[in-house]
Amino acid sequence: MNRIVFGLIGIFVLATIFAASFGLSVYAESNCAGVKTSYFSCPTGSDSSVQDSNFWKFLETSLNILLGLVGILAVGGIVYGAIMYSSAQDNENQVGQAKGIIQGVVVGLVAFVAMYAFFQYLIPGGVFS
Repeated sequence: MNRIVFGLIGIFVLATIFAASFGLSVYAESNCAGVKTSYFSCPTGSDSSVQDSNFWKFLETSLNILLGLVGILAVGGIVYGAIMYSSAQDNENQVGQAKGIIQGVVVGLVAFVAMYAFFQYLIPGGVFS
């Protein structure tokens, strides 16, 4: 089970890096509030905001990939638990495992929604304004 979790985390990290690399472009050294950076640009001008920066685009891409993965994994977990439950017949051990899987998926979804709501509260204007 640990290999699956670490494998999924690795896939998420690689997919985030791959997807974000298309939205980001390499800049010459720039000075962002006294910090020299050569990968992320700083928004310039009086009408620019943080949402215009490449780092914000990277954050949005990462969150969208995470949302998609959580949705796919949740549906897969519920389907797997439902198949186990429906094929258990009189096997009490398999029924218990199936209920545990479904309960774990529901608890995970509730925790993810709580985390997402916390980020919406924490960042002024929400993550995607």
